[in-house]
Amino acid sequence: MANEKELDVRMDVEHLYQEEVFTDRSVGTIQRLTPVTRDGGPDQTRPVLYVGQTQILTPMGTLPVSFEIEAKSLREAAEKFGDGAKASIEQTMKRLEELRREAASSIVLPGSSGAIPGGLPGGGKLRMP
Repeated sequence: MANEKELDVRMDVEHLYQEEVFTDRSVGTIQRLTPVTRDGGPDQTRPVLYVGQTQILTPMGTLPVSFEIEAKSLREAAEKFGDGAKASIEQTMKRLEELRREAASSIVLPGSSGAIPGGLPGGGKLRMP
């Protein structure tokens, strides 16, 4: 049973943002997150944030990639989009390769499923004497 803290899904009214989405309809989107007060007015005490989003094609299908862009304007965010996307994709591909290596190096014992501790009844057909 989950504890009550895990089920607390209230929004933080002190950290609200208005979201705008811009796209070139080709390589991705840029979200401009403008800070607002709890009443929806502009919050000048916090900076505007920019988040780039694109996707890559993998053997398992498309994989969304999101990354923050350090920028002071939409124009600057658009100019930095490519470098941010490239770095994020490289990091994602490295992580996927690590996960693939970990899965490939898992030792599966005869008589166990390998994925579930203790295995399921039946298991493999190869038996060690």
